[in-house]
Amino acid sequence: MTNDDKTQGSNCKYVRPSWDEYFMEVANIIAKRATCDRGRSGCVIARNNQILVTGYVGSPAGLPHCDDVGHLYKYVIHEDGSRSQHCVRTVHAEQNAICQAAKLGVSLNGATLYCRMTPCRTCAMLIINCGIVRVVCEKKYHVAAESEEMFAAAGVKLEYVSEEVLKYDGQ
Repeated sequence: MTNDDKTQGSNCKYVRPSWDEYFMEVANIIAKRATCDRGRSGCVIARNNQILVTGYVGSPAGLPHCDDVGHLYKYVIHEDGSRSQHCVRTVHAEQNAICQAAKLGVSLNGATLYCRMTPCRTCAMLIINCGIVRVVCEKKYHVAAESEEMFAAAGVKLEYVSEEVLKYDGQ
């Protein structure tokens, strides 16, 4: 039985979601606006149980979206010689949320960020420099080690809802 079922007059007591569950659910709703089918992701940044900003994966304003014109893949050759492909047409959900805060003049210092998976290296650096103190991820990203190390070194608390690991095709 889901929480929704519990509100339909059954004898079960409704259980409110925790703040983390609530903000993660909002992030998943925000992800529905994403314009890249490869990684539909959303982000919520909150402080003191109040949403400050949101963001989703999408192309920069005015530029074409993956859903409309297809992906723009770039290949990366890693230190071990392995190769992976990444869609670079879009801006990550975390980056878009941080940009929204900048546009609106909203400080993110002391905030918590909620997202679908471990932020990439670039997002991790932005998160650290914004003063965000906690990151809650729904799942792990398959190449999360570098971001996890940076968060630990910077004192940013990183938490996972699930230990499931996400991996995209071509990686």
